[in-house]
Amino acid sequence: MTLLYNGREDIPAPRDAVWSFVTNPANIASCMPDVQSSTVIDDHTFDATVGIAVGPVRGSFKFHVVLAPASDGSAMGMKISGGGFGSVVDLDANATIADGASAGTTVLDWRGVANMRGPVATVGGRVLDSQARRVIETTFANVKAKLSTPAAV
Repeated sequence: MTLLYNGREDIPAPRDAVWSFVTNPANIASCMPDVQSSTVIDDHTFDATVGIAVGPVRGSFKFHVVLAPASDGSAMGMKISGGGFGSVVDLDANATIADGASAGTTVLDWRGVANMRGPVATVGGRVLDSQARRVIETTFANVKAKLSTPAAV
């Protein structure tokens, strides 16, 4: 099963602060919902164990996450691969990063493609879509919340 997502996020923080935040694996791991544990491997890589509850599929999935920042600071790519309980999930996502319309704001235009195989893919598109949207919305809400605190900027 393949799911496609895209959107635009307006972040109330300067571009440099957003770039610094999204290129740090520990920061990204801290914004993902339902993370039970995470281990930073290097400057662009981390592993995470995430609690999953999609229909009858419940448990912990292990993911390997690789961040791929553009050298000019204009875009960020991310690859997530892993799974659990006989299911496999692969996600390729990317975002362009630009100054927002208002001073001190940043815009992320993003796109993601998720491919799922195994029991998690059998629960149905509507259930998976709902869960994926919750994860996306929660992750971006956490990024915005962390960047809006004075210590993050």
